[in-house]
Amino acid sequence: DLVESGGNLVQPGGSLRLSCSASRGTLAWFAIGWFRQAPGKEREGVACISTSADTSYNEESVKGRFTVSRDSARNTVYLHMYNLEPEDTAVYSCSASSHPACGMSWTAAKDFINWGPGTQVTVSS
Repeated sequence: DLVESGGNLVQPGGSLRLSCSASRGTLAWFAIGWFRQAPGKEREGVACISTSADTSYNEESVKGRFTVSRDSARNTVYLHMYNLEPEDTAVYSCSASSHPACGMSWTAAKDFINWGPGTQVTVSS
């Protein structure tokens, strides 16, 4: 079971670090993806990290402002978000893939099988 934390209200230009942890299981065995869904919009992939720590980003959305990392000792995957914009406002969720690698079509989320409930990020002045 995955659980996200770290969401908050932040001003434009601010930063946040989201965490994805598991109450059971080892995250190091799975590629982990971060996804977000804003009100009235479809869910979109934000970032993905493989079991070997290779990273992939939806550059159209994150524009070089987000970094995904994992800490296997803490069984946690992080999403570091910088220079946040109002358009980043969404519920952010993490998910474990059925594969160790993110794959070319990870943003479609078809291989992601275990989802957390999400954490709210609001960017507003």
